[in-house]
Amino acid sequence: MDSEHDLLILLKQGDEKAFNSIYKKYVGQVYNFCKLYIINNDEIEEVVQDVFVRLWESRYTIREDDNFKGLLFIITRNLVFNETRKSFNHDFYTVSLIDSIENMGEDNYSYNTEQDLEAKDLSIFIDKLISELPPQRQRIFNLSRKEQKSYREIAEIMNLSEKTVEHQISDALKYLRKHMALFCVFQTIAY
Repeated sequence: MDSEHDLLILLKQGDEKAFNSIYKKYVGQVYNFCKLYIINNDEIEEVVQDVFVRLWESRYTIREDDNFKGLLFIITRNLVFNETRKSFNHDFYTVSLIDSIENMGEDNYSYNTEQDLEAKDLSIFIDKLISELPPQRQRIFNLSRKEQKSYREIAEIMNLSEKTVEHQISDALKYLRKHMALFCVFQTIAY
C-alpha cells in the first residue's frame, strides 16, 4: 500500500485511485466528525460528500509534506459550521468544538498557523474547564471523550450504573456549555 505522502503526490496529479484510497481511509473519520454536529443523516452524507468534492477540487494546492489530517479537519469543520450556522445552536456548537479538539489531537493543527494557535488556545481553555470538574465527573468525561469509551464501558471501569455515567457526562457538558458561551459566539463571528 502506498504511503500517505505518495498518495497525496498522486492525488495532486489527478490520480483517481489515490483519491479513492484517501477516501476509504478517511471517510469514516469525516462522517463521525460530522455526526457530532449534524443530526440529520442526509445532511451528514451531503457534508461528507462536499468535503471530498472540495478535497478533489483543491488537490493541486495540497502540500504533501504538511499535515493532511489537519487540512481535512479544516475543510470538514468549515463545511460543518457553514451547514450548522443556518440554525445556530450553542449546545451543538460547543459540543462540536470540544469533541473536535479532543478527537483530533494537537499534532493535527499544524496546517495553518492562525488556526493552529486558535485550536491550541481553545484546547487549553477546554482542558482548564475540564480540570475544574469534580474528580469523578472529570474522569468519566475524559474516558468518554478522550478515550472514546462507551457509557457501558465507563460504567464497568468505574463500577457505576450507565445512567450515572450518562448523568455525569450531561452535567459536564452543561458546565462546559455555560462557560464557553461567549467563546462560541466569538468563534462563530470569526467564521
